[in-house]
Amino acid sequence: MPEITLLGWFHTIIAIIALLAGFYTLVVYKVITLEHKSGQLYLGFTLIAAVTALMIYNQGGFGPAHMLAVLTLLALIAGFLVRKISALSKIAAYFQAFCYTATLLFHMIPAITDGLLRLPVNDPILTTIHDPMLRGFYLLFLVIFFVGYAFQFFWLKKRARG
Repeated sequence: MPEITLLGWFHTIIAIIALLAGFYTLVVYKVITLEHKSGQLYLGFTLIAAVTALMIYNQGGFGPAHMLAVLTLLALIAGFLVRKISALSKIAAYFQAFCYTATLLFHMIPAITDGLLRLPVNDPILTTIHDPMLRGFYLLFLVIFFVGYAFQFFWLKKRARG
């Protein structure tokens, strides 16, 4: 792996703060929204992390991490806009929860990849992006995402019934 740049460090620190705020928000409030300060922190720092990810080209060109950054930006925009479209009001909370929770998934994929390819320093756990262990983590994160979203969906449905 190439050395981490100053931009890379900034991106990493911002992304870690975002992840902590995101998981905190899910644990405390069950969904990520702009209604709570921790949700605002998560969404703002996620936006910054996605934008800075698009500026990092240590691996040669536009790659999977850049695509995840684009997906993150699209999910952030869609999650925000769905609340502004009155015709979608019945599904807005569910769709927003799906979009914002998906951004956590999009954070975790490069986080585990970079973490396992860089740490411990000078003797990383993995030496290639093609290691089957990574695919196992990706699948695990995907399952956790869908299970977590199902809990959010039913919680939102219960809350809507009042």
